[in-house]
Amino acid sequence: MPLIELKIPNLGESISTVTFSKWLKPNGSVVEMDEPLCEIETEKANQELSADSEGKLTWVAKEGEDLAVGALFATIDTDAKASGAESNPPSESAKEEKPAKSEKEDTGKSESYASGTPSPAAAKILAEGGVDPANVDGTGRDGRITKEDAQKAVSKAPEEKPVEKPAPESKPKASGVSTSESFSRNDRRERMSRMRRTIAKRLVSAKNNTAMLTTFNEVDMSAIMAFREKYQESFVKKFGVKLGFMSLFAKACAKVLLEMPDVNAMIDGDELVYHEYADISFAISTPTGLVVPPIRNVESLHYSEIELKLKELAAKARDGKLSLDEMSGGTFTITNGGVFGSLMSTPIINEPQSAILGMHAIKERPVAVDGKVEIRPMMYLALSYDHRVIDGSTSVTFLVKVKELLEDPILLLMDL
Repeated sequence: MPLIELKIPNLGESISTVTFSKWLKPNGSVVEMDEPLCEIETEKANQELSADSEGKLTWVAKEGEDLAVGALFATIDTDAKASGAESNPPSESAKEEKPAKSEKEDTGKSESYASGTPSPAAAKILAEGGVDPANVDGTGRDGRITKEDAQKAVSKAPEEKPVEKPAPESKPKASGVSTSESFSRNDRRERMSRMRRTIAKRLVSAKNNTAMLTTFNEVDMSAIMAFREKYQESFVKKFGVKLGFMSLFAKACAKVLLEMPDVNAMIDGDELVYHEYADISFAISTPTGLVVPPIRNVESLHYSEIELKLKELAAKARDGKLSLDEMSGGTFTITNGGVFGSLMSTPIINEPQSAILGMHAIKERPVAVDGKVEIRPMMYLALSYDHRVIDGSTSVTFLVKVKELLEDPILLLMDL
């Protein structure tokens, strides 16, 4: 059959619709097998869709359109092979009107719709930095503008002086009156991304559909900071990655989760599901929103394995390359608002999980130690939990146990 229909694939049980983000190839172009055609945005990640065959591409979907799984987004005419691109040569008049290629166009870069087109992350950075994509040289595939290209362009933007234009004649301004920019009343509307819409729905759902409560405690970080400082060099030398706070917190939580299965449980209809393993989700901030990919069986992993996996997930999250499998699952979540300077907060449960631990900034504060006032590096911890699953006494005990392990890391290492 010469005409092949391209449809939105099934991307997982929880995904029924996607947003058609961007075409990467122009309408009517001749494409090759497995060549990326477009980008779609799901509630979890962005994904490219490729050609199933070579031939002439015809658009069906529009950029920004929401499409159901199985919906038609393009067709490929397989009769129009690569040689078919020359079957309809341009008219003589078209040849005359076609401008000569610039030096930049003669550098050998492949001509495609992707050339000069920013990735979603790059587009956001350029928009926020007020930089026109047309003024940015892309180093990605087919000249596509990458996130790094956008960051460099934005960083250089302030150095570029705008061309001075003669001021138009106008009536003299009254003394003390500022320019119109000072009292701007402009509004800007921007459609929410699918990920942002999904985040919004889930946060509201968690607030409305769970009996959420938060309990607090504080941890003296002196011992764990001394422990990291003492063994950091040896750890890096052996494993090639730094020992961070997150792996220590994850191991402490995993140990207590297995001791207190209620905190590691979730509601499924009229039943409670108890997990005999700790799949801990970690909140990672990206240009398009917060993602919470899990690391599975944290209770069985070494600290270096957790750190390496976290590094891998964070890099993929920032580049929008997390797979659906990497985004799915999790029995408990840890979020660290301290990296942004948060002193205290009440994190929202990541449904269908029943609890989430919030880490915060480490601040030196005066505390009572053996009857004396000492300055210690302290961190507030917050545990938000679903009271339908977890009793108040259980939540407090969980947080106290985690605190004790962190204040005496030997207990954690010796599995005492």
